[in-house]
Amino acid sequence: MKPAKFDYVSPSTVEAAIEALVASNGEGKLLAGGQSLLPLLNFRMARPSVLIDLNRIEGLSYIEHREDRIAVGALTRHRDLEHSPLIAAKLPIISAAMRHVAHLAIRNRGTIGGSLSHADPAAELPMLAVFYDATISIRGPDGLRKVAAEEFFVDALTNCLEPDEIVVEVGFPVLDHDGWAFEEVARRFGDFALASIAISVRRRGGALEDARVAVMGVADTPLRLREAERELVALPLDDQAPELFSEIVASKISPNDDLHASGEYRMHLLKELSRRALRTALTPKEQAV
Repeated sequence: MKPAKFDYVSPSTVEAAIEALVASNGEGKLLAGGQSLLPLLNFRMARPSVLIDLNRIEGLSYIEHREDRIAVGALTRHRDLEHSPLIAAKLPIISAAMRHVAHLAIRNRGTIGGSLSHADPAAELPMLAVFYDATISIRGPDGLRKVAAEEFFVDALTNCLEPDEIVVEVGFPVLDHDGWAFEEVARRFGDFALASIAISVRRRGGALEDARVAVMGVADTPLRLREAERELVALPLDDQAPELFSEIVASKISPNDDLHASGEYRMHLLKELSRRALRTALTPKEQAV
């Protein structure tokens, strides 16, 4: 199919893009990478009156280290995240997870701002934003506002953006953790995840001092499992820890059935992925395979 008729504008500034959104009276759509929007246009599931192309706006594609966080511009491509030495050094779970995002052609065009705004509950970047407790910077007619990632994602394919607002930057805090893991299962490599987990830990002596856990594919939004984090820190780090952790994770989620998998199967996947993830996170880096 072909898209329904629409007007097209290509502003050179964020301010001009916001003006175009305001003028559209809620009927405009933003084009960044286009990897989610263009199929919706072709199937006429989206029928905007105007398409506002952000790609001529300079200064929205960058990865910068700012004190205790990494700032990423909204037009930064997936491939830039995947191959950035700074991301690999400071946000290693993002570096690992980006290899699971779709396929090369999509990673070449897709943007972080587009992925977060699309808010697909089976996409990696929304979960990573929640995992890292990222701050999402948003520009609109009333200026700049910042929203925590957990508040940004409202429901499946639904975010907190107003019709005339644009994501301009994402700030990821750098974690002082010494072990981490990312695990995911999809039907085929590059497909949307059926289930996924990210975990990072900080050890002190023979015990955990801090932990962070997030999952996706089991709810309408990505989930940060804060209760599971506290229970994980309290676990003794013996051979039973991965099995006990998998039961902790299972107790915090209630996956629904859908056309891709049953809730029971997703629960099974998360339990197995939790075991693997904790084993990997607790493996000394020099011995990790």
